[in-house]
Amino acid sequence: MENSNGAPEAEDLLEQLTSIRRSIDNIDAALVHLLAERFKFTQQVGRLKAVGGMPPSDREREQVQIARLRALAEESHLDPAFAEKFLNFIVAEVIQHHEQIASTGAIRTQQ
Repeated sequence: MENSNGAPEAEDLLEQLTSIRRSIDNIDAALVHLLAERFKFTQQVGRLKAVGGMPPSDREREQVQIARLRALAEESHLDPAFAEKFLNFIVAEVIQHHEQIASTGAIRTQQ
């Protein structure tokens, strides 16, 4: 409904805002679950690397992944620089996990 100025009523705006925020919350929950799944797999990779005496970091693969994610970001109309920063953040955490696995056999979790 619109007020006398032709603008949506405050109640309508709040309903729309609440609906959009619910969608954002759902996406955030899905991202957390996806990241948890991703880290389960990267921990398996870390254990395999530790057993094989391989280094925690694989710069060649990281560069391929960055290029792939930048292209996906462009296709999705997401800032490729943001996608790269996001991947770099994740990769840094993965490398840290791989280093912990190599040195202690486990990952220290923070509560």
